[in-house]
Amino acid sequence: MRAQNELEPFAHRCRVYYEDTDAGGVVYYVNYLKFMERARTERLRHLGFSQAQLATQDLLFVVHSSEARYLAPARLDDELRVTAHVCELNRASLRFIQQVWRERDRTLLCEGRFLIAAVRADTFKPRAIPPELRDAFQADCSGHQSNAGE
Repeated sequence: MRAQNELEPFAHRCRVYYEDTDAGGVVYYVNYLKFMERARTERLRHLGFSQAQLATQDLLFVVHSSEARYLAPARLDDELRVTAHVCELNRASLRFIQQVWRERDRTLLCEGRFLIAAVRADTFKPRAIPPELRDAFQADCSGHQSNAGE
């Protein structure tokens, strides 16, 4: 799952709050998916698009499938860096490779792959990704690989 390249991928920084943890102060596993969802949303915003804007154009992105590997625990107050790299771009879908790193010691905590489908906001039927958004993602797809911690 780890691609190798010298370029730094897009990353979203966040902190672990009490609400993200279980009774032992460790991040509950499903919250890594939330962190990665936020990073994908911020990646979109970084490209100049917002979820709200796209919804008015009858476009939503939905998770079709996901895969995650948990490698080490994050804990209360850890600062995290969450990457969001497009590794595959299709007519009506894209695949992200994502990683969650602890900033303090540059430890890879979790990594995942997500297939994201473009659908119509009114019917949830697949639809083509608009050309301007495809172009922005294409630049991301060809410009970076996920190697954020090294």
